[in-house]
Amino acid sequence: MTGGLVGSQTPLADRFDLALVDLDGVAYRGHEPIDGAAEGLTSARARGMRLVFVTNNASREPESVADQLTELGIAAEPSEVMTAAQAAAQLLLTRLPRGSKVLVVGGAGLVTAVRAAGYLVVESADDDPAAVAQGFAPEVGWPQLAEAAYAVGRGAWHVASNLDLSLPTARGFAPGNGSLVGAVRAATGVVPDSAGKPSPTMYDMAVERVGARETLVIGDRLDTDLAGARAGGYIGLHVLTGVSSARDDVLAVPGERPHLIGADLRSLLVAHPEPQQGSEGWWTVRGASARVLDGRLELGRGTPSSVEDEVDVVRAACAAAWTAVDAGVELDPTSVPELATTLDHD
Repeated sequence: MTGGLVGSQTPLADRFDLALVDLDGVAYRGHEPIDGAAEGLTSARARGMRLVFVTNNASREPESVADQLTELGIAAEPSEVMTAAQAAAQLLLTRLPRGSKVLVVGGAGLVTAVRAAGYLVVESADDDPAAVAQGFAPEVGWPQLAEAAYAVGRGAWHVASNLDLSLPTARGFAPGNGSLVGAVRAATGVVPDSAGKPSPTMYDMAVERVGARETLVIGDRLDTDLAGARAGGYIGLHVLTGVSSARDDVLAVPGERPHLIGADLRSLLVAHPEPQQGSEGWWTVRGASARVLDGRLELGRGTPSSVEDEVDVVRAACAAAWTAVDAGVELDPTSVPELATTLDHD
């Protein structure tokens, strides 16, 4: 598997038998639906694609997540949800005996997962926990963070469900678990271990749970979802409905580059053209073209007239930029415009 974009001559829902789907910024935004999500996933499932929803959010239990998806028109069962809380519990099992005390800082989902793994959940550093499991929950505040800092400062193993700095909501981006974990790290000087994306642990767990011939990872964040796909050896689809933008794709470092790019989850239902290299350094994708000349990105002439046209511009720009950078060219970031402006979100 190379570091560039790949193509698919058939719709992705026909090629891949399993999709690992991120939630916030992909299937929904906060409590609001995302255009095309229900249509894309429902149609993909009808074609035979199995779905597992894989989220770095550790605050909620799988039943709650499945209920929300179903209310938004995306039928889901709790067994189809894999959370960072479950991954954190699996990480604890790698070195902590069952029956050990674990201070849980987070929501019901993390408490349930840690207990299900066989640990005794405590709420105070004075209970001498062997580990601190920390995940996001809206109710987490200074008292809980202080208990975590006290315990970690006394030698408890600090395990974070994930390190996402921000969390997409209907109102914008709010502090994520990584921001809260950062407070404990700043207080203690201890770097935590993390179970969530970009570690591919959850992806591997999901594939092992259901089995698959060929797996597709779908996400909106390059630094977590797509980095996890690269780390785990999975094909990754970046949908432009969440945190990372089309411009971010062009400027992505090799370990965070997507293999495929789509406007939204309806991109599961179409073929994806592979960029083609032409003369004079131009890369083309159907009617779109791009090249890097003297360190600056140039786009071919023409005005995109459809969503797919805009995505093709992004694909061509990525192919040109990544090829140049991998050849040792220093790309001038000021030459990269805000691509696909009708697709990106504030």
